[in-house]
Amino acid sequence: MAATSTVMAQNQPTASLKEVVVTASRVAGPRESQPFGTSVITAEDIQRSGAVTVNDAIMRILGVPGRQDSYGGGDYALDLRGFGSTSDNNQVVIVDGIRINEADLGGTRLAGIPIESVAQIEVIRGSGAVLYGEGATGGVIIITTKAGTGTARKNAASLYAGVGSYGLREERANATLASGGFSLDINGMNRKADNHRDNFRSDTDAVSAVAQWSNDWLRVGASVSQDGLDTGLPGSLTAAQYQNNPRQTTSPSNNATIDNVRSGLLAEAVVGNWQLTADAGSREKKLRSLYVSSYGSSNYDYDVKATNYALRAVHSASLSKFSNKLTLGNDYATWQRDVLGSYGSTATQSSRAWYLRDELTLASTGTTLSLGLRSERISKNNTNSLVGLADDQNAWELGLSQPVSKEVSIYGRVGHSFRLANVDELGFTTPGLTLLPQRSKDLELGSRYASGPVKFDARWYRSALTNEIGYDPSAIGPSSLFGFNGANVNFDPTRRSGIELDGRYAYTQNLSLRVNAALRKSTFESGPYAGKDVPLAPRGTAALHADWTPMTNHLVSGGVNWVSSQHPDFANQCSMPAYTTADARYAYQWQSFEVSLGISNLFDRKFYTQAYGCAGGVTTAIYPEAGRAAIAALRVKF
Repeated sequence: MAATSTVMAQNQPTASLKEVVVTASRVAGPRESQPFGTSVITAEDIQRSGAVTVNDAIMRILGVPGRQDSYGGGDYALDLRGFGSTSDNNQVVIVDGIRINEADLGGTRLAGIPIESVAQIEVIRGSGAVLYGEGATGGVIIITTKAGTGTARKNAASLYAGVGSYGLREERANATLASGGFSLDINGMNRKADNHRDNFRSDTDAVSAVAQWSNDWLRVGASVSQDGLDTGLPGSLTAAQYQNNPRQTTSPSNNATIDNVRSGLLAEAVVGNWQLTADAGSREKKLRSLYVSSYGSSNYDYDVKATNYALRAVHSASLSKFSNKLTLGNDYATWQRDVLGSYGSTATQSSRAWYLRDELTLASTGTTLSLGLRSERISKNNTNSLVGLADDQNAWELGLSQPVSKEVSIYGRVGHSFRLANVDELGFTTPGLTLLPQRSKDLELGSRYASGPVKFDARWYRSALTNEIGYDPSAIGPSSLFGFNGANVNFDPTRRSGIELDGRYAYTQNLSLRVNAALRKSTFESGPYAGKDVPLAPRGTAALHADWTPMTNHLVSGGVNWVSSQHPDFANQCSMPAYTTADARYAYQWQSFEVSLGISNLFDRKFYTQAYGCAGGVTTAIYPEAGRAAIAALRVKF
């Protein structure tokens, strides 16, 4: 990561990059000893880039492709390793130790997390099944807030106000009050925008508070947060509509609201060589939506209640010839969704798991061997479905990290991961068909280089999936009797493979560069789609981001992101064009004040990240992205 400094660093003749600490093992540790690829975004990276949401930071800084959702609140479906339309169900999202994934097809909402509260975002590419369970084949996104880091808190506060294109108005405020071992962190934000299409205005608000107390061996805390979104739903466009006027709406009366409330308790203790942690979290989500068409109007409303409990025990031991770290854990979670109205339904999911992971490091060679195992009992039901699921699944992982020299290390791992159909998928299948568990054989090989101003990570991966779960619009489904095909199915074998590059270079103390690139294949290995690309999975991505301090108190930052073409359909007869976007930001610091001007999509490219249909070789059901947009902001720190 960039050398620690204030956001406006002084010019210096030399530079270096510090050690990155990750929490992928559910306890802190150096990235260099882990047998998998991970990228870290710090609070400083976020502020320098001008990112306004967690999604924005991951896409802008790391080049992870994202697909715009149908709401106006800035959420995107992130795709870490080419899972396309099912990416959200094949990766796990953790916030301060608590999993926040939904058990349906509703997606994971990240845009409601106040960006000023985020201390670090870790993106693990590839399976995290041993530690995080079902659906982690594609990777894990771990968000740690400033209050959740466990570091000493200090009295501080800041205010932020920004105005920009498309009617954007945003205010943020945060404060930390600390005395002795007690601290209180408060964050709030509101973002209003008309956005880039008719009937796409949005109003997002969020507030969070974390109170905690700690001494030299114990930390306890409680948290509560709320975020809400009120938005229009502009609908998709045909290719002709997109070319004629991408700002137009096809559903001028459709709208929705989403409200989330999360609360949690934390206890962490260090007893001898043991670190003991207990997390408990609850979450409530309410969605209310109105859809109006020529056939009339209808509502889709539901309530979600979820609980998560996690216990972890980590034992660390160091001897003359080796050191060892053993992680033991237990996870328990429940989830329930009640769809309201005369055609309502109730869907439930529960899971209970135990896991262990052991890391053994030899002092003489620096070799680190790791072994992980997980056993998980999962049950899922939906009153709309004639069948439910109850199954025991196992995951395992074996890893090796070996220093070759002071600067170079190599690593590799092999393992198995899994996913079961979610509550929406199990209720919409071919009549008489029960969806089988999805299994993946995962392999990853990589090498790291670290020397002074340079850090570089290159890795190759392959995930061979059997019985992958997804929606096939050509499959015989429950509506086929009425002339409408489509069902959730187990696909014939599929494969994800590719090469990923992740590098940082601090040219001097006042100039740093970051590059992320990936070449990947997501293909069907056999069956009717043999040799075809998985829909909505681009084969290439690249991102270059730079921070430059030309003189004291002046910061110029920006980047270029490229995403290759992709197919929205299984037959690969249609194509979504590749796109390249650029962003730039200038900031000036005067004492405790920072003024900035940021521009996204600098060259006003016309593009889209989301499309669902293909008709006669022409892509349709398009959701356009915004053109050039500017934001001017003022930040004050106390």
